[in-house]
Amino acid sequence: MIDMIEKEDSIISEEEAAQYDRQIRLWGLDAQKRLRGSRVLLVGLRGLGAEVAKNLILAGVKGLTMLDHELVTEESCRAQFLIPVSNQGQNRAQASLERAQYLNPMVEVKADTDRVETKPDEFFLQFEAVCLTGCSRDLMVRVDQLCVQHNIKVFCGDVFGYHGYMFSDLGQEHNYVEEKPKVVKPKTEESNDGPEAKKTKIDPNETTMIKKTACFCSLKVALEVDWTNEKAKSSLKHTPVDYFLLHVLLKFRTDKGRDPHPESFEADAMLLRQIRDDVLEAMGLSSELLPHDFVSYCFSEMAPVCAVVGGVLGQEVVKALSQRDAPHKNFFFFDGMKGSGVVDYFGPK
Repeated sequence: MIDMIEKEDSIISEEEAAQYDRQIRLWGLDAQKRLRGSRVLLVGLRGLGAEVAKNLILAGVKGLTMLDHELVTEESCRAQFLIPVSNQGQNRAQASLERAQYLNPMVEVKADTDRVETKPDEFFLQFEAVCLTGCSRDLMVRVDQLCVQHNIKVFCGDVFGYHGYMFSDLGQEHNYVEEKPKVVKPKTEESNDGPEAKKTKIDPNETTMIKKTACFCSLKVALEVDWTNEKAKSSLKHTPVDYFLLHVLLKFRTDKGRDPHPESFEADAMLLRQIRDDVLEAMGLSSELLPHDFVSYCFSEMAPVCAVVGGVLGQEVVKALSQRDAPHKNFFFFDGMKGSGVVDYFGPK
């Protein structure tokens, strides 16, 4: 059975019905009501965070809290369209607030300037979904484990140069509905129309809603795949290399407390290659999985990559909260060099 968010303020007014008319026609009134009753926490207001914020605000969630303790720099303005160029030196979340709120006055948009690491567990429990960008692996694992215990949807994402990823954990039992073409049952009574009349047919003019359930695993489990067993080895040639690149970049972030930076390219590139060797060796894999020149394509945020990954990430949050359509399970990787993305599952089968 599909769970509904039963709140008085999830009732949609005439003004909101007019504002979200196209969306209601697309995914239905019930789905929009669920969105309207949902509060979302977005951590990290760099280029990817700005794209996600825009998509969620325009979709019509109840409220969006943008949390970021960092200050605006010249580099952070390049892929971040919510921050005026003149706001350098200000807090990123606060500097993004005015333009974010202007996108949709019906959404309660807030800025929080605290460090996410200092937030107590109770802080995260006030939201229906938490979206983490630019966070350390340890923090993402901690928040994921906490939120899923309280039926809060968790999403993680990042953009590193030409590469980007999205991860989702919707819990052990995520209920949703899919719209499918209606199947017309064959005739059961005697007919002279021949065998064709007895075949199942699809009516393109009618649809029906199918209830489904999906089961997700935690981020910790998804990142701890045992690549030494034969089953995992056999699937290695079909595994996106971006999965292993993510491990390397998260390890760099843990070790250095930051992402690779163009101003320290030589030193960071050398460290990235060393981390690649160490990480893949610990997995029992060859360092050749990531070619020597991978370091040339994972510095800074590329605005077009932010747009693609932010579009997918925002879409997945909307789908999860509205409980409409099949979610991506559980990773999405985008390679800007190839101009293509892939959805893949990592975890217990």
